[in-house]
Amino acid sequence: MRKNNESYFFDVIEFETIIDYYIESNNSAKAFEAATLATEQHPNSVSIQLRKARVLLDKGRAVEALRLLRKLENIEPGNHELYIAKGTAYGMLGDIQGAKKMFDYSLTLDSEDVENILFAITSVLQNLNYYEHLIPYMERLVQMEPEFKAHLYDLAYAYEKTEDFDNSIIFYLKYLEEEPFSDSAWYNLGIIYNKLEMYEKAMEAYDYALAINSQNTFALFNKGNILNNIERFADAIPVYHEYLENEPDSFEAMTYLAECYEKLNEITMARKYYQEAIELAPDFADPWFGLGVLALNTGNTDDSLIFFRKAVRLDDENPEIWYLLGKAHYSKGEKKAAMRCFREALKLDAYYDEVWIDLGKIIIQDGLVAKAVPYLMHAYKITGDIPGINYLLSSFYLHTGASDKAFRHLSLAINLDKDLYKEFDAIFPNKLLTRKIKRLLDENGLLE
Repeated sequence: MRKNNESYFFDVIEFETIIDYYIESNNSAKAFEAATLATEQHPNSVSIQLRKARVLLDKGRAVEALRLLRKLENIEPGNHELYIAKGTAYGMLGDIQGAKKMFDYSLTLDSEDVENILFAITSVLQNLNYYEHLIPYMERLVQMEPEFKAHLYDLAYAYEKTEDFDNSIIFYLKYLEEEPFSDSAWYNLGIIYNKLEMYEKAMEAYDYALAINSQNTFALFNKGNILNNIERFADAIPVYHEYLENEPDSFEAMTYLAECYEKLNEITMARKYYQEAIELAPDFADPWFGLGVLALNTGNTDDSLIFFRKAVRLDDENPEIWYLLGKAHYSKGEKKAAMRCFREALKLDAYYDEVWIDLGKIIIQDGLVAKAVPYLMHAYKITGDIPGINYLLSSFYLHTGASDKAFRHLSLAINLDKDLYKEFDAIFPNKLLTRKIKRLLDENGLLE
């Protein structure tokens, strides 16, 4: 009809078939065209009007769909499909309580088709990412259709999305009892174990996923990252190499591989892969930062400044880059530049203890304690009680003879993070410690 630019008559069943075909093919434009023509030829057909409402929902036109569905409600109030569509529209508009009300009502309308109604509801909630509200419907569906193992997977995934990891693991394992060769289930299980810091179980799950599907490169990449994070750098290297054989343009994997070589002090290989990562993605800050670290650690401060400056231009919200740029400046004797970089690092992360430690050492070494105290007190009013600034203030007050203030801030710091005192120990010379402060340190097992 369209090819000949003519008007033909189709009966309702033919139109239903045509519209359903385009809906299932995700061709909303043609589905809408067919639905519009169908409503012109059959204006009183509820099934056609209902399909038009579905097409409107597919096109994101929830308000128009609701307007149409309310008219249909007066004609055929017992049609459960109508209320599922209404619930979908409410869900799209953010009214999840209204949606659930419609869904629950639809379940009362046809006692012989509950399973299909539940499946339709769970599909809608899944598509709209309402996983928390999906779970009760999916649990009911699992009970009613235990033979459909895919329901277990969907329920496990819903629990995963709501961060109920214990239940997610339970249902993934139930699903895997029935479908042990599902690499996606093993992969998802690996992600959850990783989040729970159960690294051995995570790697075991990834290994199963890879045994089933060697092309599951995500599992390979994640396994490499776990080995890297738990400092098994030598084990991570071959995993990253295998991943790069499949994904040679992954500059992230190239960078992580370089980091592993760096941690093993294989400087030549580390530099090689950092440079290759830069060739792949010159605007990615991490490999520039990596080259900066290599240069700084090998005493090549001038080059480290070049690399760190490049990295900070690409990522000026990374406190670690600012910190090491500051260290490079300080090693060159550029104290003002170093202090500015440290301040930038602390603006981004007030809990960055290494910055507070180095900042304190520089201020004490340069005899700037008296000048620094007002600045630190101003910073303290902004940051509030965090360990680093309290340890620093305590040390500075000790150096200026204000022992009561020193004691107060040291007490606060120890209450916040007692173990961190060992890192600041160098800026608390024993000759300055009062009897009261020594007692405080001794009571907390910190006095050597």
